[in-house]
Amino acid sequence: MTRLPRTIRLDASDTVVFAHAAEPGEWAVPGTFLFWGRDAESLTRKEAIAFRSGFLGLASFGHSTLVVVQPASTAERAAMVRQLAGQLVERLGAPDLATALPAAEEEVALAESLCRDHPENTLIALYRRFEGGNIREQFRTLTPRRETAFGQGYLQGHDRAFHIVEEDADAAIDLFALRGGD
Repeated sequence: MTRLPRTIRLDASDTVVFAHAAEPGEWAVPGTFLFWGRDAESLTRKEAIAFRSGFLGLASFGHSTLVVVQPASTAERAAMVRQLAGQLVERLGAPDLATALPAAEEEVALAESLCRDHPENTLIALYRRFEGGNIREQFRTLTPRRETAFGQGYLQGHDRAFHIVEEDADAAIDLFALRGGD
């Protein structure tokens, strides 16, 4: 068993910010190769967002802001390499699978190395930038904080943003009176 990244969607923002969002649960790679040889000024707004913060989902070839570290069998890893190689041929014009397989293997190995030292269910975010004609990548993990202002200790177990209180259905509420003043 190894660990590999899967796309995750915590809210609907990926469907808005990316031209094509990855579906939750897809195996993913950083996908920086999509931007090699491109100039920052040539990217559309949504391409620039994908460049800056998008992992590449392999099934959809869409982007995801976050990935989660998940266990993968040897067979799943091999299928991931084959799937990426197929996408390289179909979408990016690689001449054939034999040519695409080493590139796919290298990209999956990079994805695997990102997950190697992290426990399962760790979230990973990506930040890319152009720097002196090169692409620089930074990866960071997102883990829940033990104690925050909204943690269980501070709010004595009440960590919700809102607390719903049932009221008498016949009770009238005067919004103007609650506002205060005229």
